Amino acid sequence: MSDVSDEDVERWSGAAGWAAAPELTSMQTLLWRAERHPVQSSTSTVVIDLDRAPDWDRFVAATEWGTRLVRRLRQRVVEPVVPTAAPTWADDPTFDLAYHLRREHVASREEMLVHAAQIALRPFDRTRPLWEGVLFEGMPGGAAYVLKIHHALADPLGTVQLLSMLQSGQRAHTPRKPLGDEVVAPVEPDPVDLAVTGFRTGVASLPGTARATARRVGLAATRPQVVVGSALRYGASVRRLLTQAAPPSPELTPRTGRMWSFLTLDAPLESLRSVARLGGGTLDDAAVALVLGGLRRYHARRDSTVAEIPVGVRVSLDRADDLGNRFAGALISGPLAIEDPVDRVAAVRGEVLSLHTERALEVLDAAAPLLNRMPSFVGASALRTAEAPDAFVLTLPGPPRRRYMAGAEVQGMYVLGPLPGAALTVCLVTCGDTACIGVNVDASAVADLAGLAECLAEEVAAFAG
Repeated sequence: MSDVSDEDVERWSGAAGWAAAPELTSMQTLLWRAERHPVQSSTSTVVIDLDRAPDWDRFVAATEWGTRLVRRLRQRVVEPVVPTAAPTWADDPTFDLAYHLRREHVASREEMLVHAAQIALRPFDRTRPLWEGVLFEGMPGGAAYVLKIHHALADPLGTVQLLSMLQSGQRAHTPRKPLGDEVVAPVEPDPVDLAVTGFRTGVASLPGTARATARRVGLAATRPQVVVGSALRYGASVRRLLTQAAPPSPELTPRTGRMWSFLTLDAPLESLRSVARLGGGTLDDAAVALVLGGLRRYHARRDSTVAEIPVGVRVSLDRADDLGNRFAGALISGPLAIEDPVDRVAAVRGEVLSLHTERALEVLDAAAPLLNRMPSFVGASALRTAEAPDAFVLTLPGPPRRRYMAGAEVQGMYVLGPLPGAALTVCLVTCGDTACIGVNVDASAVADLAGLAECLAEEVAAFAG
């Protein structure tokens, strides 16, 4: 046993207040109702490498504590009978930790990744809390914890932040961990009451909506050229964002979205940052350039001469760098013909900067409230309106220091995101001085999976110099 550190207490206190909103946001509601798993999935998977298999009883007790500290992990989504309001969160009176947490035995890390992909492909029971964890034991040199989590509970960034907050800064057991506030007599929301309340709220907001509409009509009548011009510029921006930045590669088709295969790689974080600085870009840009370099090698291996491919990236809505907290997804033309990593970073930076002039980056957030009042197939169709990229690349900040789970040291954290029509989704998580790269590949779209893994590894080596 050991005393708890101030840093752990501060971090755990932050976890206790995590995700306290009573309802799903408009975007979470849209993704929840429009989900068609696994083709149009909102499920992310995290693979955490551990230096040893933790004591199972201690691991179960730590997870039990985590679900009491973060109440959301014991809550489920309750829908109104008709979509007049957002779904709400409610404590699951039948919560059973044994349903959500189990352990399995595997002989190798490769076998663990195959199992992890199969777990991710299985849909959630939407009447229960939206997470599932499996501790894999028996691997040479350690163990792995695989966590599957729904976007309604946490997006990939939120998932990494939550895991980082719940982990400990020391290997020894902490006997007196804080707990969240006790919830007395949780009330089960009634779906009919939710719908009626949502309807009344909508009716009450009608006068305000009418006044806002009248103001817009008045403005259009007095300054028609300004209004029409603004609408046309916004429409043009929407059209540019929804159409393909570059033609899809024939080497990354056909895609079914039903055959997920997981790969993981490690890269020295400082090397990536160094290349990013030389190219005048950010770590996000370097991650995109690294993936493009791997795909360039893959295409060359298959004697393909594709010059550029569509790549989905994350764009800051705050300013032209990667330090903001508000982001939107967008497409760029990813260069495959550039061999030098530094030049590739510079090209990616230029593409990303050009997106900051687009007025419609938040178009999906703006449309979500309206889409949520319609049947779910309308929202699902709207999400399919945009052209899918060949690859989607995301960078996430992970724990900056050494962390432990029930006495086992965290040696890597890999996020395997869903495939929103893409051939591969790549998430780079910073974990100490390592960039942990998780790759989810649509195995129906990539003819040579082993070859793609080799090409990505060769590009990691190229970035490391």
